[in-house]
Amino acid sequence: MSTTLDELATPSVPVRTPLKRTVLMCKPTHFTVVYRINPWMDPALPTDTALAVAQWQTLYDTYIGLGYDVHLIDPIAGLPDMVYAANGGFVIDNVAYGAKFTHPERQPEGPAYMEWFGANGFDVRDPAEINEGEGDFLLVGDVILAGTGFRSASDSHAELARIYNRPVITLTLINPSFYHLDTAIAVLDSGTPDGGGEIAYLPSAFDEASLAVLRERFPTAIIVSETDAAILGLNSYSDGYNVVIASRAVGFEQQLRERGFNPIGVDLSELLLGGGGVKCCTLELRS
Repeated sequence: MSTTLDELATPSVPVRTPLKRTVLMCKPTHFTVVYRINPWMDPALPTDTALAVAQWQTLYDTYIGLGYDVHLIDPIAGLPDMVYAANGGFVIDNVAYGAKFTHPERQPEGPAYMEWFGANGFDVRDPAEINEGEGDFLLVGDVILAGTGFRSASDSHAELARIYNRPVITLTLINPSFYHLDTAIAVLDSGTPDGGGEIAYLPSAFDEASLAVLRERFPTAIIVSETDAAILGLNSYSDGYNVVIASRAVGFEQQLRERGFNPIGVDLSELLLGGGGVKCCTLELRS
C-alpha cells in the first residue's frame, strides 16, 4: 500500500490510556477572600460562596464521571482556603508527608489534613520544614519536581527525598502570580517509577537554571502561552488521557488534543479569586 505525502507530513498522535485516580477534595463551604496572601486575592472584591460551591461541584461530578475514587475532608469554618486540597500534603506509596504552611492564615490546615490522613490509614510524616504539599511537589516518572521561591522552603526538598527515597529536582519560581509549582507546570502523563512522563509548563515562571533542567529533562514538553497560564490553565489534573483544565484555556486545549489527550474544561472562576484552579482543588492519593 502506498503512503501519501499528507500521511508522511502528519506526525503520529500517541494513543493514551486513562488510569484510575484516587483523590482528596474539600467542599468550599466557607470559601471567601478576607486576606491577601497571593496576587490573585483582593478582599475588596466580592465573592460568591454559593457559586464557588456550584463550580466545585461540577469538578467533583467530572471526576466521578471519569471513574475516580473521590474522598472528602470536612471543611472547617475560618479556613476559607481549605478547598485548595493540593496544599494539604503529598502522598506516595500510602506515605503522607504533611504540610507546614508559610502564612499564619493557612497554618491550621496542616494539622487538619494530617489528622484526616491518619484517620484514613496513611503513614503520616510530620514535616519539620515549611512546605505546601502537592502545590509545590509533583511526581513525574522516577523523580519529584519540587518548587521553591515563594511558599515551600528548599530545605523541605531534602526532607522529601529522605522520606520517599526518590530523587528530588529543585525548581525555582520567580513570578509571584505563579507562586506554587502546580500553577506553572501541569503533569500530563506521570510515567512510571522507571522514568518517563510528560508535562506542560510556562517558561517565564522559572529562573534560568530551572529552565535548563526542564528543557533537558522534558524536551518535548508543551509550552503554554502567557494568556492560558494567566487564567491558571496549567493548574490542571490528568489521568494520562483525560486532562481537566480551565475552560477558558482554549489554546492549551488545542495543544492537548494535538498530543492525543482529551481536555475537559471546567469553570472555576470564583475559586480563581483565591488563586486556585483545578489542581489546587485536587490532592492525589497514591497508595
